[in-house]
Amino acid sequence: MKEEKKMSKNLDKKYKCEPCEYIYDPRIGDRDGNVAPGVPFEELPENWICPNCGVGKEYFVPVEED
Repeated sequence: MKEEKKMSKNLDKKYKCEPCEYIYDPRIGDRDGNVAPGVPFEELPENWICPNCGVGKEYFVPVEED
């Protein structure tokens, strides 16, 4: 049960690309990058890049939800 709750929380955590402000939403994934819905940002491949501007994961920051 704990693992299920943790996974759900990871799916709620969105990340924003600082250069172009693209939002990676794990509930949607990245169709262009062959990332299926349900993949948390932390589990994206190291070579994954922003589908809008092409920068790496290091340029993404967590989105603070109110």
